[in-house]
Amino acid sequence: MTNAGGTTIDVVVPVYGNWHLTERCLARLAEQTVPHRVIVVDDAGPDDTVTRLRAGYPEVTVIALEKNLGFAGACNRGIEAGSGEIVVLVNNDVEAEADMLELLIAPLLADATLGSASPLLLKPDGRVDAFGICADVTVAGFVRYNGATPDAVEDGTPAPVLLGPYGAVAAYRRTALDEVGNLDEGIQMYGEELDLALRLSAGGWGAIAVSESRGVHLGGATSGRGSAQQRRRAGFGRGYLLRAYGVLRTRHAARALLTEAIVCAGDLVLSRDLASTSGRLAGWKAGAAAAARPRRIPGIDTGIGFVRSLRLRVGDRRA
Repeated sequence: MTNAGGTTIDVVVPVYGNWHLTERCLARLAEQTVPHRVIVVDDAGPDDTVTRLRAGYPEVTVIALEKNLGFAGACNRGIEAGSGEIVVLVNNDVEAEADMLELLIAPLLADATLGSASPLLLKPDGRVDAFGICADVTVAGFVRYNGATPDAVEDGTPAPVLLGPYGAVAAYRRTALDEVGNLDEGIQMYGEELDLALRLSAGGWGAIAVSESRGVHLGGATSGRGSAQQRRRAGFGRGYLLRAYGVLRTRHAARALLTEAIVCAGDLVLSRDLASTSGRLAGWKAGAAAAARPRRIPGIDTGIGFVRSLRLRVGDRRA
């Protein structure tokens, strides 16, 4: 579907079960104030999502994967199936305000140097879930403004430098994706959007956060917040990126190692398992096969020191 000015938008919704969430997500997308094409990718889910979609949603493009590919693989198949100049990834546990898409893509239409845009996502209780992501010198990623009030965003309360979008809702310029590549399917889950943001920044593409564009992120609907599975997958992504970006071959190696040791020890004490540690080791091993990554990344926030990075990690874990 074409908007004013001829711009087309693809909205890619990766799903794995949880039909009740998908149904609510699609209802909110149907209320959007700009034309768009919805592409739902069922990642070999365990329920009857595909049957329901094909029976009741003729306007939605449905891709039914025969094999589970994970978040990155499902998103990539959706991206590849579309042709829109703007691609917006939307988790099925997000309920978008009616003008979320219109406000989110507006900066991309106005500035050709922007490769991505982030909305302001709220928790069900009204606090901020995410307003984009940031990263420190060890390429550790953090959610911006998590747990703050929307007023903190509107008032311009200082936050780490924006690197790119948070994965729950992320808008990208297709030409930027064509240039740097889509999500890395080597990452099981958690960290894909961070890696893509790092590559877009290294490629010279800008990012913007749009506070007027809003939605509610229910969060944790698939893995469960704080579950061993979630922490293992997050650890995998961290180990993978540490190796892919060669962090341990830089002057920040000691900081990275100390930080990971503290995080893994803390997780062992709090959760009484080795999910985070085993995930990191598996991710480190898998990262050996990753494509070469850029070394110069303008969007890295060099102002995030060691202590602040630990505080940000604690905040993300509590989230």
